[in-house]
Order: sequence, then C-alpha cells, then structure tokens
Amino acid sequence: GNAKRSTPTTSASTRAQSRDMQQRAGGGTKRVVRPFWLRPLDMVLVFFFLINFTFITYIVDIEQLTVDDPAQVQTNGYPIWPPKWGVDLVHWYGNKYDPPLMAREAWWRMTIWLDAVYFGPFYLFAMYAFIKGREWIKPFALVWAGIMIANVTIILGEELMGKHKTPEPGFVLSVNLPWFMLPFVVIARMSYKHPFVEKVRAKLQKAGALKGKKSE
Repeated sequence: GNAKRSTPTTSASTRAQSRDMQQRAGGGTKRVVRPFWLRPLDMVLVFFFLINFTFITYIVDIEQLTVDDPAQVQTNGYPIWPPKWGVDLVHWYGNKYDPPLMAREAWWRMTIWLDAVYFGPFYLFAMYAFIKGREWIKPFALVWAGIMIANVTIILGEELMGKHKTPEPGFVLSVNLPWFMLPFVVIARMSYKHPFVEKVRAKLQKAGALKGKKSE
C-alpha cells in the first residue's frame, strides 16, 4: 500500500527534475549579433549599397533630373551637380547603349525620383544596419526590394521591346542584372525572424553543466 502511494510522488519528482534540467539547458543560450566579417553575403550587399549611394544614385541617376535635354547641355551649360565628368560619362553610356536613358521620358524620370528620394537614404541606413545587425531595417529593406524589382522589370521591358530599344540588349541585361537579382537576395535574408543573429551558449552555464555531469 505504501509503495503504491509513493509512486505518484516519485513520478512527480522525476518530472520536476526533468523540467529543471531542460530549463537549465535552454537558459544557457542567448542571441548575439554575428560579427559582420563572418557574414560574407551581407558584406556583398553592403558593398552594393555603397556603390549605389556614392555613385549610381547621386551621380549617374540624378543627372537625369538635373539635365532635362542631353542634346542641349553644351548650349545650356552643365548643372551644378553631378560634376562634368559624371554628366559626360552618363551621356557616353546613354548614346552608345541606352536610348531610354537619353530619351528620359516622364515615366523614366519618376523611377529616378524614387531612387533619389527613397533609395538614397535607404542605402545609407542599410549599410549601418547590415554592419551592426539592426533588425529595424527589415521592413524598409523589403519595400526597397519590391520597388527595385518592379522598376528594373519595367525599364528592361522598355530596353528590350519599347520604342527606345537598346542596340546592345545582351550588354544592357548584364549591366542591370545585379539590380534585378540582389533584391531577391535581400528578400531571402530578411525572411528570417532574426537575420543577423546566432544562438550561443553562455560559457559559465555550460561549464556548470559539464561539472555536474562529472560529479555524477
């Protein structure tokens, strides 16, 4: 009779010990930001953001807002920004490879406004966030990726099938490929709940657990 009455108590004690062991094992883990140099894919993305912020957005693209008619730049003079070499580079590329850039119709210039007003500041904050591992960048990164994919798709449609078709479709496709593919990479990275962190086990608790095993 006594053995039967003690069985529930023993069983409850065993369950309590099991729960205690699980809590101690789980309590030794925490999330920490993985060092930037150990995130090679993020390093590629930060380099891409840097190129966009320092060269593409505010030199190459903004030229299409500060110069209304490329054919008149010699007559009307160069804008204050971008610098003369930047304007000449854009016009050389446009004349040789990119007729839509030189035509710069209203819809084209609206994509440039998105670039200047939203993408530019995003690149600056994204570089900081990806390096430091700040998760607040996630919604902004997803918005950027969606708009960029839409923009590049529309632009390539004009380049390949529009009235201002490029004479060098293969080259233009290859040049635009990073701006089409890397947004998908950003979406994949931001799909994780905690994209910049890893779980580690506290050294002291791990050492305590090992010591407990030895004493047993």
